[in-house]
Amino acid sequence: MTRIEVVTLDESERASLLDNGGTGVLSFSTEGDEPPRTIPVSYGYDAVTSNFYFRLATSSEWPADEFDGHAVSFVTYDVDDGWWSIIAKGRLEDIEHEDVATESLDALERVEIPLIDIFGTHPREIDFSFCRLDPTECTGRHEASTSL
Repeated sequence: MTRIEVVTLDESERASLLDNGGTGVLSFSTEGDEPPRTIPVSYGYDAVTSNFYFRLATSSEWPADEFDGHAVSFVTYDVDDGWWSIIAKGRLEDIEHEDVATESLDALERVEIPLIDIFGTHPREIDFSFCRLDPTECTGRHEASTSL
């Protein structure tokens, strides 16, 4: 008989699963009783710094300056010989600020943010903001089979 259990991922296992980018869900904190604003996103992951990078579409509802400093949680997951998930929490940083721009340029060379066309408009016609998440908390779990 096989039993399924949930196992916590260590940092190297998380980095291996995150690779250098993919897709996930980013949730933004809100005020009062409003539910968080949650959007599907593509991300880049830099294992050297353990930072996530996002290319976020801006609009009149969500201008670029709304992203900087915003509290978020990010979730990515997949099913590959059993499911796994990783959750990162922290505040977004606009990587165009001088204090993060230089180190972000180095990291952006190590990541690959998939370009996914979900807008119905050519991506060249959309304004994007590039943000970094240096997580204050990052956890991961995966399914493991054990024999009884």
